[in-house]
Amino acid sequence: MKFTITIEPGGAKHAFGVVVPDLPGCFSAGDTLEEAMTNAVEAIELAVETMIEDGQQIPAPEPISTHQKKREYKGWIWAVVDAPVEKFFGPAEKINITVPQAILTRIDSYAKSRGLSRSGFLVDAARRAMGGV
Repeated sequence: MKFTITIEPGGAKHAFGVVVPDLPGCFSAGDTLEEAMTNAVEAIELAVETMIEDGQQIPAPEPISTHQKKREYKGWIWAVVDAPVEKFFGPAEKINITVPQAILTRIDSYAKSRGLSRSGFLVDAARRAMGGV
């Protein structure tokens, strides 16, 4: 699952701080930009696992542009990371659905252009429509 992160620039004397705006309270840091991004993925996994264990929904993501308007993130670096949190949702189930060919062609094209599988796109679209997981 992809998550927007914002990174407070670091330097020789302090680490790069990371916030995951769509997951309240989820933050991390790293001595380098690369380490900060890696640590952000670990923080996301822990936050999502904890939310699911506590019976909470994973909030639907907001557009990056919405977060960029917030004063507290002025001058920060923006990125998107892929965190493998689907493993916390339980085993996958195969389903059989009927979709008109024209819609299916558009789904496949849209999903491919964003680096998603058909199933990944449909799950993401359903999650967004329902306001989270």
